[in-house]
Amino acid sequence: MNRFLRSIPALLLTGMGSALGAALPHFTQPNAVWNQDVTNAPTRSRSDYMMAHLETLAKTIQNNGQPCYDPSVGKGCWGDTKDVNFQIDLSMYVMHANGATPTAGIVAWPDSSSYYVDDCDVASAQTQFPVPVGGGIEGSGDDTNVPPILPSYTCDGGDCHLLVGNDATHVLWESYATDSLDASGLHTICALHWYLDRVYPRYGRGEHCTSADGAGFPVAPLLFNADEVYAAVHGTGDLGHAIRFILGNNRISAGMYVHPASHGLKSNVTTDPGPDAVPYGAHLRLKGSFNIAAFSSNLGVQVILRTLQKYGMFLSDGGGIPLTGESDHYNMRKWDTDLNMDTHSLFGIRPTDFDVIETGDPMQVTYNCVRTPDDFIFIDGNDY
Repeated sequence: MNRFLRSIPALLLTGMGSALGAALPHFTQPNAVWNQDVTNAPTRSRSDYMMAHLETLAKTIQNNGQPCYDPSVGKGCWGDTKDVNFQIDLSMYVMHANGATPTAGIVAWPDSSSYYVDDCDVASAQTQFPVPVGGGIEGSGDDTNVPPILPSYTCDGGDCHLLVGNDATHVLWESYATDSLDASGLHTICALHWYLDRVYPRYGRGEHCTSADGAGFPVAPLLFNADEVYAAVHGTGDLGHAIRFILGNNRISAGMYVHPASHGLKSNVTTDPGPDAVPYGAHLRLKGSFNIAAFSSNLGVQVILRTLQKYGMFLSDGGGIPLTGESDHYNMRKWDTDLNMDTHSLFGIRPTDFDVIETGDPMQVTYNCVRTPDDFIFIDGNDY
């Protein structure tokens, strides 16, 4: 089946359940937390201390005995102990489905004991996940290869997210650690769905419940892609939604998370014990005093920075590369030729350029997931 999927030319995918150039899947309700303008939202009382603490870690945590920080170029370990600046990961794919899109049941991978039973949708043939023809798992494919390696439904390592928005039903399907697709179904550790036309309560899909992201957040609506940035350059000037970002687990508050996250990792994984450590789910906002025009004359970069000032970014997962965008493989616009941007376009932005928005006190991680019933999401006109 993978050989068949990889043989379909990209230009033929439209109308086969993988729409080219379609907008990223977003929550349509303006009061959804991801869509809220937080320009004037109050900051956490110790916001400056938290960002100074993160800045200190970015300068002093060492990798193999070497300091992460090089003052001559302003580099620092934003993500983890790798020497990674404010870099963008462009390995994600987001596909689009409709009523004609093939679907597959869910097979627990690598076995039933590994599947996130309480947190995710039931692993069975009854859970039908859309799998657009010609689609691909995060990290598969390589457009820089000659000839290009097309995306596929085979995990090539890493987190291997699979992200598909059904434009007909307004349901977003996401899976994590997606191993493969074959005749028996989609093999994954966790598959689940989000209703894009509804507003979730402050604890999302359920208190202490994870998702395809460590914080329990949706993934695709917090990404940005070349089409979206290009449209904003020629339109509103910002993306209209918050952005996903990640830190190394060694610099995330040990065993804590804060709403709107519904999940974090225990203190044997997240290991920063300090009182000013940043918890899973933290909402950061680029300071209004940050001089965007002085930082970059690139209009696409300015779109992302204005978005970070107006909507901010949510700490969604642990890892080494701070920001996450989408590969332009399925997009009409391209990062390099249309926007003159690449993964290093935001180098130089520091933790101290951000404020931490007040979203309540952190909670202790338990892993005792209590799911929000689907019918509860529809109560009270979607307003909590």
